[in-house]
Amino acid sequence: MIKNNYLYLLALLFIVSCSDNIENTEAVSEQETYKWRLVTAWPKNYPGLGMAPERIAQLVEQMSDGQMQITVFGAGEQVPAFGVFDAVSSGSHQMGHSGGYFWKGKVPAAQFFTGVPFGLTADEINAWTNRGGGLELWREIYEPFNIYPIPAGNTGTQMFGWFNKEINSLDDIKGLKMRIPGIGGEVFKRAGGIPVTLPGGELFTALQTGVIDATEWVGPYNDLTFGFQQAAKYYYYPGWHEPGSMLELLINIDAWNSLPKHLQVIIETASKAVNQDILDEYTARNNTALVELVNVHNVQLRKLPDDVIAEFKVIANDILEENAANDETVNKVYQSYKKFKDGVSAYHKISEDAFVEARND
Repeated sequence: MIKNNYLYLLALLFIVSCSDNIENTEAVSEQETYKWRLVTAWPKNYPGLGMAPERIAQLVEQMSDGQMQITVFGAGEQVPAFGVFDAVSSGSHQMGHSGGYFWKGKVPAAQFFTGVPFGLTADEINAWTNRGGGLELWREIYEPFNIYPIPAGNTGTQMFGWFNKEINSLDDIKGLKMRIPGIGGEVFKRAGGIPVTLPGGELFTALQTGVIDATEWVGPYNDLTFGFQQAAKYYYYPGWHEPGSMLELLINIDAWNSLPKHLQVIIETASKAVNQDILDEYTARNNTALVELVNVHNVQLRKLPDDVIAEFKVIANDILEENAANDETVNKVYQSYKKFKDGVSAYHKISEDAFVEARND
């Protein structure tokens, strides 16, 4: 009798367990599935930049157990590279991935969330954005455009770029037509150059055919993939114009608000993971790529003269102060950015900067 009762109890537990599994399965199957489209400013599956949205999409699908599926489109597949902001703003696409300085004509303050000449490095801009009030300001300035931004990648400090002549003084900048966006482009213009804004996919042909005389892009890892070494001889550093370029995931606010909370958390978490992962990728790949450019392709690596860098810095500070004085929103973001930069620079002078100097001596 004891044995029979025991078997009866096991059977009852099995039936209850099956019933719970059926209910759980039915609950999962009844969940709404979200299929979103994400447009980017980068060539499809491009290393680093273009893989950031792909990795976010993959993580979101895995973490949501397939409840949310994001299809990523490269530049030009559905909208032009510089059409990403408008596509997300209008709601024609739920998501986008790009760099904020491309929208300076619409949102001048957006440039602070990509790269500012002589500004914050990758670690520093992450800290300002996530822990120093930057993210709140970023979302405030994008809200009128119906866009919710999330940090989604960082290239680290970039290179100044590719030239077919040596830069020995500011006189060599005058009249030079160079692809250089954002505030860096404004600095270049005031120094006598001619800044041009072009999407990445057009740069090699423009440089090779003489449409532009020089170009900046990212750094060795990405520049090697575009083959710039075939179109220009001199490779200049440092990337004073983009010391820690942050990438952005753009989400249409109406679409964002339609999501259940757990999917919003999944997207935020996936983006945070990829934000760090992309920086790790550039840090790991740039040196190897630079060695190949110099040792295999005979690229001439050059440092900008100190007096040229110093003049660029003076011009950059003037432009930042002028832009802040002429635009209340720019000033609000600039003051937050500047205050954080002053504080973190003072600390890094006796920590990271002092250590690197000691290590490299």
